[in-house]
Amino acid sequence: MTLLRMDNVGIVVDDLPATIEFFRELGLELEGQGTVEGEWAGRVTGLGNQRVEIAMMRTPDGHSRLELSRFLTPSTVADHRNSPVNALGYLRVMFAVDDIDDTLARLGKHGAQLVSSEVVRYEDAYRLCYIRGPGGLLIGLAQELR
Repeated sequence: MTLLRMDNVGIVVDDLPATIEFFRELGLELEGQGTVEGEWAGRVTGLGNQRVEIAMMRTPDGHSRLELSRFLTPSTVADHRNSPVNALGYLRVMFAVDDIDDTLARLGKHGAQLVSSEVVRYEDAYRLCYIRGPGGLLIGLAQELR
């Protein structure tokens, strides 16, 4: 048995249109959008009767995807959006960008805010930061220095 690839990372959101626009601004492309429901879906997730709006967002290189989900039924049961960066479990997605300052300016128009007060330089290799996006999503940005 051989692992073929990582297919996507799933993120549960409360405002699907705003989250789609945020990730479009970042540079992801909307690959598809629709509603997932039915007995088969509940068997996959273990949630039983569910109805979920989803959007698949693809990175420009076509290798990575985010699956954004807004649960209509059942409603969400936990909220991890304000967890600190050292909380257990899946926490953030990191994106490589070519201009971190321009990216922050564009995403700021969609409500993004730095988690820290600055973009930090790691040696002569990277500029890095964490931001909070729509609904408090934690996103990492990395600019490789050349």
